Amino acid sequence: MPDNEPDADAGRFAYEGLDRVLHEKARLGILTALITHPTGLSFGELARLCDLTDGNLSRHLDVLDEAKLVKITKGYEGRRPLTTCALTATGRKRFREYLAQLEKVLRDAAAQEDGASAKQVNPGLAGA
Repeated sequence: MPDNEPDADAGRFAYEGLDRVLHEKARLGILTALITHPTGLSFGELARLCDLTDGNLSRHLDVLDEAKLVKITKGYEGRRPLTTCALTATGRKRFREYLAQLEKVLRDAAAQEDGASAKQVNPGLAGA
């Protein structure tokens, strides 16, 4: 291929849509829990569902809150303090976009696996 022609596959597997704010394991769990509970979850329930300590959950929620992906509401239930967390509209949109990117990764990996399997089954077709 001549040097002056652009490579059509350049960056094919860069996956720029894999948002680093969302891609961390604990935050992925938090967002998944929140998207399945549209009205939000209490801090304690979210910590339990994601198997996180209070301090760890608090730090991850700070990151998500700074990015405007979650809304944290502090109030009371009776006389007891109650912190609830819910996805914002922006958070829901960015998480869905992120999931679409993950689906693309899965499709690409499956296509590579299918191609590799076909070559192993009938190596004669690889050059065809």
